Amino acid sequence: MKRIPIVPTLIVLLAVAYMVHLGLWQLDRLGQKDAMLARYQAAQSSGSEVPFLIPPMLAEMNYYHRSRLDCDIVLSMTTLSGRNAKGEAGLAHSAQCQTPEGSTATVVLGWSRDPSTPVWKGGRVTGWIAPGPRLVADPPVAGLDANARPDPRDIPNNHLAYAVQWFLFAGVALVIYALALRKRMRGS
Repeated sequence: MKRIPIVPTLIVLLAVAYMVHLGLWQLDRLGQKDAMLARYQAAQSSGSEVPFLIPPMLAEMNYYHRSRLDCDIVLSMTTLSGRNAKGEAGLAHSAQCQTPEGSTATVVLGWSRDPSTPVWKGGRVTGWIAPGPRLVADPPVAGLDANARPDPRDIPNNHLAYAVQWFLFAGVALVIYALALRKRMRGS
């Protein structure tokens, strides 16, 4: 009778343990993401205004709150695909602004079907802080229509699916290795 190979068995068991660890980590992330999305929903519902903070680590805490900023200098303008408040596809017009403090911020000015760059010289903008961070103007500026309001429900929370995937990988690895061992023990 043949013996079970020690090194390959250890390698498979370590790989399976790591896959299980990744599955557990995804379950932990599921709880964290649920809490983050609940915080974003509460922020959006509160309607309270907060400062627009530029560093991403600070800005994340204020996502989906109302805010305002002063755009002293329009550094550049861009146009990307976007949706309006009615859900229609079109173009979201954005400006890269320099604030009075000298930092830069992105402002989504509004929506249109017209690809030409709107004329906007800057000024005070109020709106919603969205991931990026960027300020989505509400009301829109530069004669544009309203963009779709940033919605935390658009953020996927698929950590449960990832956890199940890692657990399945671990199970499949064990089954395949067990079949290989069985074949080896039979001497085929």
